Amino acid sequence: MQVDSGLRAFIWLFVVIVGGVISFVLFVASAPLGVLMGIATFFMAWLLSSSVRMVAQWERAVVLNLGRFAGVRGPGLFFITPIIQSVSRVIDLRTITSTFKAEQSITADTVPVDVDAVLFWRVVDPEKAILEVQEYSQAIGWAAQTALRDVIGRSTLADILSGRDKIDRILKTLIDGRTEPWGVEVTSVEIRDVTIPAALQDAMSRQAQAERERQARIILGESETQVAAKFMEAAKLYEQSPTALHLRAMNMLYEGMKDKGSMIIVPSSALDTMNLGAMTGLASQAQAQLLQNPVAVPVPPVPLVKAPP
Repeated sequence: MQVDSGLRAFIWLFVVIVGGVISFVLFVASAPLGVLMGIATFFMAWLLSSSVRMVAQWERAVVLNLGRFAGVRGPGLFFITPIIQSVSRVIDLRTITSTFKAEQSITADTVPVDVDAVLFWRVVDPEKAILEVQEYSQAIGWAAQTALRDVIGRSTLADILSGRDKIDRILKTLIDGRTEPWGVEVTSVEIRDVTIPAALQDAMSRQAQAERERQARIILGESETQVAAKFMEAAKLYEQSPTALHLRAMNMLYEGMKDKGSMIIVPSSALDTMNLGAMTGLASQAQAQLLQNPVAVPVPPVPLVKAPP
């Protein structure tokens, strides 16, 4: 309970000073009357200072009249009747955050998980918060934890990991329904962290890696199919135009022989298909004939030069 202690001390001191001056004056005239006035001064100071209460803008004070609910006071300065009335509790109306967790909870597919969540809530009816439940903040925490275990037990691990928004909405509805009779409104619920066993994490990692490899192989197979289709289209074009095939073959040989010291091995079937085998054979036969029948090349005579005596 927030009480302005400075204001209460000021009221008590002010009453004591004023009453003390009056008591002194009366004591000079009559000692018994002055003593009685002094006692009355201290009683009035206590009474006035005890009747002053003050709460902040975001707070409300629940006042009881001889143990019965008398109303909700605040914000600001208000007065109560000492001894008869009392402030039972001051309720904070701001949004409050509470963390709660469910440890080793079993999902619908029998996987133990640890889930941490945050609850945002606020009191909308201070009367119900005081009269309907003993400790509303503690009751909200237990209600949130049981609701979280209930939702985890009805959901699979995949739903918890991928559908957090849906889980948050379900939790908000469940907790709000349980806390509404207590004058509490749940604004939102957010799951912070989901912890699964280390062995299961490794298995899920291997599964994800296998799935990525499968997707890569599928993409590679689709690429090979597209390339084969393009080759079939090119083969049909070359079949209709042998000249284009020859030009393409010569271009391939030229591209391969541009680098110095390169050696190209061409299958004989490819040579026959591109009609390059005949050309190679003719060139080899001509070279062999030259080796068998060499051609004499005439050499001009060299003149002799005599040395001087």
